[in-house]
Amino acid sequence: MNFLEKMKTWQDLINLRLDQALHSADLQPARLHTAMRHSMNAGGKRLRPILALAAHELFPGKHDPVPAGLALECIHTYSLIHDDLPAMDNSDLRRGRPSCHKAFDEATAILAGDAFQPLAFEILANAYIAEPELAIDLIQILAKTAGSLRLVGGQMQDLVSEGTVPDEDKLSYIHSNKTAAMIQAAIQMGFRLGSKGKVDRKMKQIGKVGHSLGLAFQAVDDLLDVSSTTTELGKDALHDIESGKITWVTLKGEDEARRLAAGHTNDARQFLKPVGGDSSFLNELMNFMLERNH
Repeated sequence: MNFLEKMKTWQDLINLRLDQALHSADLQPARLHTAMRHSMNAGGKRLRPILALAAHELFPGKHDPVPAGLALECIHTYSLIHDDLPAMDNSDLRRGRPSCHKAFDEATAILAGDAFQPLAFEILANAYIAEPELAIDLIQILAKTAGSLRLVGGQMQDLVSEGTVPDEDKLSYIHSNKTAAMIQAAIQMGFRLGSKGKVDRKMKQIGKVGHSLGLAFQAVDDLLDVSSTTTELGKDALHDIESGKITWVTLKGEDEARRLAAGHTNDARQFLKPVGGDSSFLNELMNFMLERNH
């Protein structure tokens, strides 16, 4: 199976398991569950779950990494629903369809995002209940990542920085936390589910891989915002520029943003080398993330 075939197989698996994890759209309160399915089923590359599966593949263990991937996607989807709200980024499109608050209303979107957060931890607790230490480790990684010091902190700094003079320190903080933190968590959670002996010695090292890869991912996002169409992106093109957000493009220009994306991807590859294991798919995934056009 080549890279793209394996990617598609994993995407299909993740989509199937997500569908099974979500409540039926007609279960009371139906409006809430319909809104959750609207946002989760809008598509997307499922990169964070796939990163977890790829990291698990380095030293495959007996534990199924898919539930960890589902939990990551729940937190990611909640963050997108809330990011799109008028009080935040005020985006009308997400993954090529109306944002949750446009398809329903703001209150429903807020509650749909809220509901995805406990669902993520319910999935982790149920899937790994037979090994409490493992479950606690995974829950701790995801909870810390999704909190005020990482994901939510990055969202807050992103909001308060709108319209201000571009600042490299602020931008690095935003990207490290709003974007890179979840990619780092995906790789760490997948790795934790693999060989325990390797995890103890190499968790910090695999965290560096995820952090660098997350920074590269955001640099590419900044470029795509100015170089792709709304149709290609599935969301409003030029939205960051028009909203007064600071990006690597606004701060240093397109050429430097490309250099940063390539540099961080190379850093991730170098950090991965001493980890060892079967890294063939993960290395190809890094290339895919760097060269994507949406």
